[in-house]
Amino acid sequence: MRATENQSQDPADLSLRALRVFVAVQEAGSMAVAAEQLGASASAVSQQISNLERSVGARLFDRAARPIALTPAGALLCSHAHRILEAVGEARSELMELNLSSLPALRLAIIDDLDATITPELVAHLHKLYPRCCFTASSGRSDDMTDALLRREADVVVSGEPPQDISAFDLFPLLREPFVLVSARGVIDDRRDISEQLMALPFVSYPDSLPIGRTIARHLRRLRIVLPQRYAFEATRSVLAMVRNDGGWAITTPLGLLDSERFRADLEVRPLPFVGFNRSIQLIARRDELGRLPEKLAELCRDLILQRLRPAAVEIAPWAADQIVVHGREVPGAIRAPAAVPAK
Repeated sequence: MRATENQSQDPADLSLRALRVFVAVQEAGSMAVAAEQLGASASAVSQQISNLERSVGARLFDRAARPIALTPAGALLCSHAHRILEAVGEARSELMELNLSSLPALRLAIIDDLDATITPELVAHLHKLYPRCCFTASSGRSDDMTDALLRREADVVVSGEPPQDISAFDLFPLLREPFVLVSARGVIDDRRDISEQLMALPFVSYPDSLPIGRTIARHLRRLRIVLPQRYAFEATRSVLAMVRNDGGWAITTPLGLLDSERFRADLEVRPLPFVGFNRSIQLIARRDELGRLPEKLAELCRDLILQRLRPAAVEIAPWAADQIVVHGREVPGAIRAPAAVPAK
């Protein structure tokens, strides 16, 4: 006997892909939003839902509702779908862990600001987990680290610049830190308008070819702040050396200051005298290739940043303590301090 158009199809048609689309629509409350999150077209998502409804023989969504709402049949399927996808995810991760036990090589790429502090600990930890694996580590600027991941020249990266299309990657946030004002000691008088004084002092910048330079330039443009470009350096230590030597100022981050200890006695650190902004750093890995290893590495990175880097960063900028945030870790309240803090 042939099935009619209105009869349900084989239950095997309940594919994992269809269930993932179903859950995405349920969570987003919109097929268009779910399509954007999945990197698919709205028509493809709608077709998946229609096929799934034919498979179960019932309507799953009330499409007239805004946001889109589950029908009773949809609510029943939803509870099962979440459990199925969770179980499949756990099974995949456990199987991946077995495969990783014979992992021949792993390539790490970490931005300069964190490299010296966390890379040795990460490699030592990985060596204990996978003693037969060969580990290599490189460091550099954020965009180079991310490009290495895209070119498959790195397996796990720590970067301040995620890929433009993140659909094929897992991102684990590690740290958020504010941008701060750094000036040569004694060139700014806190009793006078700081913004006016800055306009009369040499501004030392990062080039727009660097992610940090582009971020700073975009923020200044949003605020319609126009500064004469006299110097631009790729390395933070060069930026700070010129600030000291030329009696000028720059915008950087607390982590950037940690890498330039020899200049700090001649510098002062203040909050920005205009609307502030932040930099975020994350661990990034290709999705579904390394099991739970990226998540474990992200946790280790957070612990190392919290123990090794954050206290030193807060010492440099105590008034920004509540803005130097290690993801998923408790952060003390801000510490009151004078406007200018010597970068000791």
